Amino acid sequence: MALNFVDRMLTVVVTATLTSAVWIIAGGSLIELADGENQRDATRPAEAAPSPTPPPDEDGAARRADALDAAAAGSPGAIELHELVIPVLNVRAQDLTDTFTDERADTQRLHEAIDIMAPRGTTVIAATPGRIEKLFRSKAGGNTIYIRSNDGQTIYYYAHLDKYAEGLREGQRIRRGQRLGSVGSTGNASEDAPHLHFAILRTTADADWWEPANAVNPYPLLTAKAP
Repeated sequence: MALNFVDRMLTVVVTATLTSAVWIIAGGSLIELADGENQRDATRPAEAAPSPTPPPDEDGAARRADALDAAAAGSPGAIELHELVIPVLNVRAQDLTDTFTDERADTQRLHEAIDIMAPRGTTVIAATPGRIEKLFRSKAGGNTIYIRSNDGQTIYYYAHLDKYAEGLREGQRIRRGQRLGSVGSTGNASEDAPHLHFAILRTTADADWWEPANAVNPYPLLTAKAP
């Protein structure tokens, strides 16, 4: 009886040992196969799925993401004011004249802007990004545009325009260099001297476009002579 028990125990041990050896050998072969070039190609993750398509608008048209407006307005002397573009096409810095301190209304007030001379119909562009605060036709300025900077603290004033650009509207976001209209002599400007009256006005974000503001001379900024 004791011998039979020992025989059975030896049989169990031998069987277990052989089975383990077989699995170790087979497992090593599978690992080696999985590490091969062909196996990696067959088991690589699926290709990245495409970006999801935005849902359509109510009218069925494809929805478009709004463009990011990364521009940031700054105070006088900061980056924005140093990177102004001349707001009339084909006018060079050396063509500009500093009329900021010229007297107007029989010496009763200063000009506090510059006049950019150009042929009637020449394209007027936005000197900097912002939002159209007001399209206003006045007796003095004629066809005018007030564009407020993105931080709300600067207003760029364009006056004596012959015409507005098609589709221009209040509240519209404007990019630097965007067409605003054309040079003219509307308002109290001389018919013989069409030009763009361009002013930079410092204000506060909660002030209306028509409230008093501090004028900044555009000339040194447009001619890159600012300190």
